[in-house]
Amino acid sequence: MAIKEEVYFEGGPHVGDLIVNILLGFTVICLPLTVGAVVRALWLRYRISDRRISVTGGWLGRERTDVIYSEVAKIVTVPRGLGSWGDMVITLKDGSRLELRALPRFREVYDYINAKLSARAQQASGPLGNQ
Repeated sequence: MAIKEEVYFEGGPHVGDLIVNILLGFTVICLPLTVGAVVRALWLRYRISDRRISVTGGWLGRERTDVIYSEVAKIVTVPRGLGSWGDMVITLKDGSRLELRALPRFREVYDYINAKLSARAQQASGPLGNQ
């Protein structure tokens, strides 16, 4: 019998990240940032559920990373786009990191994830991920 997984958030990066980077692309210096934003918009997808954090990305969206909440040691957030979206870095107990770039509703998502963490991980993360 499979246990039903309740999805809290599912989607790609914030569209504002793409728009800002396309506008910056008109300056030739920022062209690599524009390419990165286009690739993220096309193939990066986040899925936050009551059991795990899943990130699908890479070339053509062929790579998938799943993290269960018990493995999270710390979360750090950085607001972007005047606070409309943000980046989140999830540090695992083994020291590896998972980066969620241009995450929409990152404050709400952070609160949801933080509620699922151990007390030790919540204390390490601090209020809204030690901005």
